[in-house]
Amino acid sequence: MDMLQGGSGASGQDHGLRQGLVSEEAEFTREPLSADGPRRPGVLVISHGSLDGHWVKLVDEAVAAVKAGLPGGLPVEASFLEIVDGRLIQDGIDRLELEGVTDMIVIPLFMSSGSTHVDEIAYALGVKDTPEKETDLEHFRLSARVFFGEPVDDHPLVAQMIWDKVKPLSREPEREALLLVGHGSRHDGFRQRWEQGISSLAGRVKVISGLAETDFALLNPDSVHKKVTYWQERGYEVAIAPLFLSAGYFTKKEIPSRLEGLTYRYSGEALLPHPLLPHWMLDQILHIMRSMKL
Repeated sequence: MDMLQGGSGASGQDHGLRQGLVSEEAEFTREPLSADGPRRPGVLVISHGSLDGHWVKLVDEAVAAVKAGLPGGLPVEASFLEIVDGRLIQDGIDRLELEGVTDMIVIPLFMSSGSTHVDEIAYALGVKDTPEKETDLEHFRLSARVFFGEPVDDHPLVAQMIWDKVKPLSREPEREALLLVGHGSRHDGFRQRWEQGISSLAGRVKVISGLAETDFALLNPDSVHKKVTYWQERGYEVAIAPLFLSAGYFTKKEIPSRLEGLTYRYSGEALLPHPLLPHWMLDQILHIMRSMKL
């Protein structure tokens, strides 16, 4: 596979991007597109999905804001890995291709490149030949060329979003430690990418917030209680920032359950809603379009 690489800087404009071409699996029933034919770009935003209708609504609103910022007539679909009937990834692909899309910009709306879901989706779209972890996800039917973007990781806009959510909890920044809590992964390789991204993100938050300390903890493997205790023993007041796309089971149940018996500040607010998340997606989409002359 060809790779389109950009540097990673504080502006967030040059995040690394991966370009993949559709896999030539025999099960694909559509004819491959000619590279010399007319090109029509479109955008497919993929997130996990939830039984909570409000969770889905927040994603839809963010994607609608992205569409409003793109050139008129550019097709945009929000799809989900699972749960949301009629709006799964294959449904989104089909709708875009019915609109004549030949070049599909895919934005994986996940918190970390350490997510096994990002890996399996990239594989199923033909971006990579082999998944790093075994998956039941089969190759999707598609003819369009795929330009696969990046998950959140440590983007500067996301650091600002986190601080915007947590700032109302801050009283004496010089005595406070902020702990970013993410899902994490128990799988080797994926865990390290989770740690690298969330650690860098915590560092960005420290720079813009003026807090005494920022750190991270993961639910998998569990380090939440240990990290809170560590900072409290050093005399800091601890605030918790959940690194999740939208509020749900993990922000409302799982994180508080790991904090039982501890004193901490926690609003439970996830990234959405926030106007900067559509900007993060929009920046990435426009960067791909410029780079690939779409």
